Amino acid sequence: MAVYYSCKHCGVHIGKLDVTSAASTNLGFDYLSDQEREEYISYDEQGHVYVKSICEDCYEMLRRNPDLHALDTFIQ
Repeated sequence: MAVYYSCKHCGVHIGKLDVTSAASTNLGFDYLSDQEREEYISYDEQGHVYVKSICEDCYEMLRRNPDLHALDTFIQ
């Protein structure tokens, strides 16, 4: 099983964890609400986990331009 992280704004691949098994608490998923889990985490048939997160570039852009938080997407 692998856990793939990508940016929810620009789609860039952030990283990958190769794990034999992992509890959601070990990955920090227990800090998310049910709605956030549904929005940011998905699974495929092989048991791989796909997590939408935020990359450093998009984080920095949001930090410098807080008004962008109101948009669903700010990168076209």
